[in-house]
Amino acid sequence: MSTIEVHSPIDPSKLAVVHPLPDVLEPRKSRRLLIGFFMGHPAIAVGALLLLLMFCIAILSPYLGTMDPTQLATWKRTRPPSAVNWFGTDMLGRDIYSRVLYGARISLVVGFSVAFCASVVGLAVGLVSGMVRWTDGIIMRAIDGMMSVPPILLAITLMALTRGSVGNVVLAITIAEMPRVARLVRGVVLQLREQPFVEAAITAGTNMPLIIIRHVLPNTLAPMTVQATYICASAMIIEAILSFIGAGVPPVTPSWGNIMAEGRSLWQVKPYIVMFPAFFLSLTVLAVNLLGDGLRDALDPRLAKRV
Repeated sequence: MSTIEVHSPIDPSKLAVVHPLPDVLEPRKSRRLLIGFFMGHPAIAVGALLLLLMFCIAILSPYLGTMDPTQLATWKRTRPPSAVNWFGTDMLGRDIYSRVLYGARISLVVGFSVAFCASVVGLAVGLVSGMVRWTDGIIMRAIDGMMSVPPILLAITLMALTRGSVGNVVLAITIAEMPRVARLVRGVVLQLREQPFVEAAITAGTNMPLIIIRHVLPNTLAPMTVQATYICASAMIIEAILSFIGAGVPPVTPSWGNIMAEGRSLWQVKPYIVMFPAFFLSLTVLAVNLLGDGLRDALDPRLAKRV
């Protein structure tokens, strides 16, 4: 005899209603985390804000400038700051305000290009030196020879062999700064090479390129990023020194070093010609150094602060 199953009707009021999480909460959460990170690391916030300001000045210099930075006006030579020429004029009557704005482009391009190129080349050299034992002695002796010469003197020597241009300045400073990254990466790699997880990978027969990409390279990125910020600041200063002594970018190109070089003979009577580009250079270097110090504290687990 068959039985008939009777199902009781489902009470809609007892059903659990699942409301999907609105997508708008994710951006809000990301903003809160970002704000919390910057509040926990004020050096990064101040450095990034100042650096962003310099980038805006460099990008918008054609619109912020009052006149052509290369326009000569000999009848307006060495005029003090006024409503027409906000920072005054130089010995050739050129507007210092416009030249300072355009000079931000040269410093930022040189600084970040050198930081990137020196980091990439130094990373490759440091990885090879640290992981391939028989090349370590050869590479490090060459690096020691390069580091025995101060970076500025090495850059001046290299620029004396070439003509002045932004590309040659970047190349010369990159060669001078690359050994610092190579030695840093090599030191990190030598420590990682003795770690159990790397030894286990070697014992398991994992090929060397895979070990480097999977285990070694990720652990070198944090210290190398911090080092890159200091190289960026150092490259800006070296570029200004090269331009100041006439070994950097051509004099016709507005750069902070060129502007200061043109006003050094009038420093005692017309100090504003040197003061304005020096102030912008100092502010930019300060921003990069603050960013580097903040990243060092944030990326080092021994110094990191909980947000």
